[in-house]
Amino acid sequence: MGSFSIWHWLIVLVIVVLVFGTKRLTSGAKDLGKAVNEFKKGVSGDDDKPAQLSDQSKREGSSESQRNDDNVAR
Repeated sequence: MGSFSIWHWLIVLVIVVLVFGTKRLTSGAKDLGKAVNEFKKGVSGDDDKPAQLSDQSKREGSSESQRNDDNVAR
């Protein structure tokens, strides 16, 4: 009486699919998977992408400052 049988879980699964639909369930599962992957990357300290982005933004920032200096000099 305290635990659910397989039939209870199947009925709950059918009701959830009927209520939410398969599109929402698959998109939710994808979002959950991405969140888990990002969490694992954060825990392991694997920060290659942010370093690349900051390097790129530094390059873009320096080129913008050069353009601004060129405009001021004219």
